[in-house]
Amino acid sequence: MELKMFNFIEEVIDNLEELKDELQNDAKDLAIYFEDLLENINDGDISVNSRVKSSSSLREKIIRNNYYKKYKSGEDIILNLSDLIGVRIECRFIEDEMKIYKLLKKIFNKKDTNGYHYNSLNKNIKLELSSKQPQEQKNGFEIFRIDGIYETNHRTIKFELQIKSLVNIFWGELEHKIIYKNNNYRLADGFLKELMGSIKKNLAMIDNQLLMIYNQFKDTNSIDPMIRKSQLEVFLSKIIYEIFSAKMKDSIGFGVDFKKSCDTIMKYIFRTSNAENLEEYNKTILKTIDRLNSISKNHVNFNKEIEFERDIHFEDDFSNKIGSILLSLINSEFQWNLFFRILFEIELGNNAEDFETFINFIRNRFYENNSFYKLQEVFNEEEFINIQNSIMLTIADSFEAVDSIEFIYDDKIEEVNEAISSFIDFICENIDTYEEWIKTNNVGLNLLYYKVLSIFNCKIETYRVKDIIEEIKECNLKIEISKSIFKYIDKLDDMDRIKAEEAIKFFKVDL
Repeated sequence: MELKMFNFIEEVIDNLEELKDELQNDAKDLAIYFEDLLENINDGDISVNSRVKSSSSLREKIIRNNYYKKYKSGEDIILNLSDLIGVRIECRFIEDEMKIYKLLKKIFNKKDTNGYHYNSLNKNIKLELSSKQPQEQKNGFEIFRIDGIYETNHRTIKFELQIKSLVNIFWGELEHKIIYKNNNYRLADGFLKELMGSIKKNLAMIDNQLLMIYNQFKDTNSIDPMIRKSQLEVFLSKIIYEIFSAKMKDSIGFGVDFKKSCDTIMKYIFRTSNAENLEEYNKTILKTIDRLNSISKNHVNFNKEIEFERDIHFEDDFSNKIGSILLSLINSEFQWNLFFRILFEIELGNNAEDFETFINFIRNRFYENNSFYKLQEVFNEEEFINIQNSIMLTIADSFEAVDSIEFIYDDKIEEVNEAISSFIDFICENIDTYEEWIKTNNVGLNLLYYKVLSIFNCKIETYRVKDIIEEIKECNLKIEISKSIFKYIDKLDDMDRIKAEEAIKFFKVDL
């Protein structure tokens, strides 16, 4: 059975193909329009190019941004896609980018009711010029990227206008083709970098190259063993990505970025193999290399539901909640389907058993937080277990609310563990008896919940925040209401949801 999302994606692509000729004409019209606008300052060093988003690029964007969850039809996506058409003004120097932007602000000097700016000579082409420019990208670099709309006789189309100098055009191409694809996998050792080129040319020969790396790793004594281990894990994660990225394109015709999922899978492999000493670590490396070499020669079908050989069993409430959520998503959410497909391909054997092992792995990433030992100094064994389980279930509730594979990424797990540690410190400093915990745990656990959600930039219902504020007023927990709430107090009744990071500021507590 095919995953439902692929039917939706094909509907979007069909809509795109039906409109392709019209969109190409619209793109040309926009390019000509901006060329004419800039004619007076153009000495041959400014050009304008346009393009319509390709089918493969649109497929990747639908999955990356979960558009199959946000929109009901292919037409909705087409009409709401901010960069369906891309227009790029190319200039010579970086300082020219700002000059052109300022000129556009002078030309587009009228403002409509929706906040878009236009020129009275042509009201059909509008730009959003109120946002700060240039914008800062995730990589820290700046770019002039402006949203626009083009009202034609048939429909209103959104487009994206970029202003780029020659240097930034070159950098963009370099980043996209080389740095963007590899920026999470820069390695310190030169010998690893030298081998990357040959490995990319022929993945079927991966066994030989990785064995060479492994042997050099084993013979290198000048680097700290933990650093060498970390580098090799990163390298193997990179190879997993390269192999499955190629397999994905062969199977479904396009690829997405799943590098961080590969990092998590590598950590899972080494942790569940009990590779603590060098001998076991080396065995795990060889086993993984051998398996990757086999996968590189085989076909992997990405357009197929994952099946289990038997019912899944869980050991505790946390595992049951997390596991049940993942089972409901594994064949409906592409990133989860991809994650477990890769994991099950690498870990030969029983899918049900591997799934259970992975849930235990995630559980232990939180359960083994060293801060839990502090609770044992304050409470007896039974009380400690109850409090620990309450904290773990709060993390499980957070996982459900976040609804993103990012929750299992290593950097996010570390942040969640830091929140748990801070919460445990708060308990130890402010609660002396289990009876006090029973009376105040709802407030504390909700604040922990808010903190975890803030890590993922989530929102929470305002009624929950107001309930906690009222509960704090009635209980003896040493938490004060922050003055920052006063700027929200009149708005809370009119807001359904509020950012978790803002809600946590309402309370004077160090979490």
